[in-house]
Amino acid sequence: MKGKAIIAIAFIGIFLVGFYVSANYNTPPNNNEDTPKSFKKDEINTKEELNLGTFSVSMNVKDLATSIAFYEKLGFEQFGGGTEMNYVIMKNGTTLIGLFQGMFEGNILTFNPGWDENAQNLESFKDVREIQTILDSKDIETGDKIDPATSGPASLILTDPDGNTIFIDQHR
Repeated sequence: MKGKAIIAIAFIGIFLVGFYVSANYNTPPNNNEDTPKSFKKDEINTKEELNLGTFSVSMNVKDLATSIAFYEKLGFEQFGGGTEMNYVIMKNGTTLIGLFQGMFEGNILTFNPGWDENAQNLESFKDVREIQTILDSKDIETGDKIDPATSGPASLILTDPDGNTIFIDQHR
């Protein structure tokens, strides 16, 4: 009986130590003055925020009408474009997909700086020229360069290590 009590106490002790460690070392810091300097949020998060804008997938489709019908069955509704233009933007909640027939090969990850998921202008956003500068500083090739002295609509195209195309397309 004494052996079982020791084992039970040992398990309770291990549980309490695990609980203490989890509660004190796996939670984000709260930046209180009594928090050690090495755990303060501004000290930990030294990466520059790089918001690329609203995300969508631009898909190359074989038959636009067939693809529209399929995605409508999944709850998507037409949001932009048109069949006469050979592309349709579809939306389900905040999820956006673009269906493009005969316009490009493969599928593309698309980001739109300056827009929300409803294609409404955002009050503030990171301009595509600033994104280009940041990507250049990280040795990420962005193809044709945008003149930093310009403003307004512009776009960047880059390729990830697996050959996926990423299109950063600013409309304003």
